[in-house]
Amino acid sequence: MQPFGRIRQIEFAGEDGLILYALGESLPEKNAVVQQVASAISAQSYPWLIEVVPSYDSVMLVFDMFQVDHHHVYQALLALPLVSDSDHHPAQHHCLPVWYGAPQANDLGKIAGITGLTERQIVEMHTSATYKAFAVGFAPGFAYLGEINTALSVPRMAKPRTKVPAGAVAIADRQTAVYPSKSPGGWHLLGLCPVPLYRPEDNASVLINAGDTVSFEAVSRESFIEIASQHNFEWDVHA
Repeated sequence: MQPFGRIRQIEFAGEDGLILYALGESLPEKNAVVQQVASAISAQSYPWLIEVVPSYDSVMLVFDMFQVDHHHVYQALLALPLVSDSDHHPAQHHCLPVWYGAPQANDLGKIAGITGLTERQIVEMHTSATYKAFAVGFAPGFAYLGEINTALSVPRMAKPRTKVPAGAVAIADRQTAVYPSKSPGGWHLLGLCPVPLYRPEDNASVLINAGDTVSFEAVSRESFIEIASQHNFEWDVHA
């Protein structure tokens, strides 16, 4: 099927961009189209293409406005070759260890109060699913994963924290994520992951890419410390 035929709407994004909105009945279906279309466009290596940015249900194209205009890009999209579902970049699966209830990142009690679940049920529910990376953004390596069980869904915090530790595993609405670096944040925290998601010194600096899948595995404090040491993951032992 032609990628362009899977797009329901196109909008201008300033003088040097277009946003393509995917067709689909559900978010996972739309996001699958997004990944296929983004890969198909990236594979063409257009000299005027600066960036392809996939999101939940849309793809933004940024182009060199001194080489082409919106009409030229539109015509290029019409001419995209046929692709199948297997032609896009193959997704990888990542199983991430988590020390649930780590004192540096522990909102389990608050989440239990909101959802009516026990802390044990929260952990079991979070580790029992496989999540898809719908988009990567906010900070380098921050992957928006979903969708979590509706019973586990909690709103963002009314007052965001000024500091969330690197590796904090969090949930908000029907999403879950791991903070790749220390930053402000308004999601509720479940625990800590000792595997770095972003290493700017590496060629492949980001661990999770859009379209990948992620699952979580509960580990003890002792296992967390051992894994953190193997990955040179820095964390505050005394927090």
